[in-house]
Amino acid sequence: MPNWTTVTEFLLLGFSDTRELQILHFVIFLTAYLAALVGNLLVITVVTMDHHLHSPMYYFLVNLSILDLGSISAIVPQSMANSLLNTRTISYAGCVSQVTLLFLFGSANVAFLTIMAYDRYVAICKPLHYEIIMKRSACVQMVACAWAAGAINSALHTRNTFSLPFCHSNIINQFFCEVPQLLKLSCSDTYHRELIALAFSVCLALGCFVFIVVPYVQIFIAVWRIPSEQGRQKAFSTCIPHLTVVSLFLSTSGIAHTKPISDSPSLLDLLAAVLYCVVPPLMNPVIYSMRNKEI
Repeated sequence: MPNWTTVTEFLLLGFSDTRELQILHFVIFLTAYLAALVGNLLVITVVTMDHHLHSPMYYFLVNLSILDLGSISAIVPQSMANSLLNTRTISYAGCVSQVTLLFLFGSANVAFLTIMAYDRYVAICKPLHYEIIMKRSACVQMVACAWAAGAINSALHTRNTFSLPFCHSNIINQFFCEVPQLLKLSCSDTYHRELIALAFSVCLALGCFVFIVVPYVQIFIAVWRIPSEQGRQKAFSTCIPHLTVVSLFLSTSGIAHTKPISDSPSLLDLLAAVLYCVVPPLMNPVIYSMRNKEI
């Protein structure tokens, strides 16, 4: 039997060992975090307080803002604290929490973007039936399913990852607890354990992607048939923010998850993770506010 050592904490990769650059990293992350916090809280407050915005589209938008707040709060404060205190450690429980929350908010985010695509499809292609199809009970059920899908995916990956023994090292080549980096530290074969969780994630991602693309194909066909130029512009204006958010999320997550996993610390890995974890929660409120007169 190998001599396994129980891991009680992990060491995260810092952006720099130079104190001045650590302070700069803290200031940049603090600015981005506060901007994301204020932007998403403003969206939630505006939609909650204004009864004119109590519609399915804005109901889903509030949930999306909650997800953005959760995803950025799961990573950025820990990284800021490490830079400010000149440390790299994160406890075992803290690492478990990061993985759980990241998969929960990330998976639910994909599901909500899919629901919002369906909402735009019904609003543009079936406007006379919108109130019947997107009634309150249906919206609540869709929201519950989105959160449930995120919770299931999160539970699968968290359980499969942290049921493994870690013996190779406790150094994670990333500024947060990333599952591929954690699997590299395991002593045992991770293929079979991750197969079920990976299959669920792939099915969820592909299913959501298909159900985003198909409604928008139908939307573009319907909009193209609108005789007036003003009518086409009005219809497109309701879709542009959502399409922009979807494109931003898919492009940043695609870059982060398709890049090869390096065995040594890489600046490219850090920048890809920042692009994926920090930029979407920061930009989503701006995107929806700029293209939406009601907001």
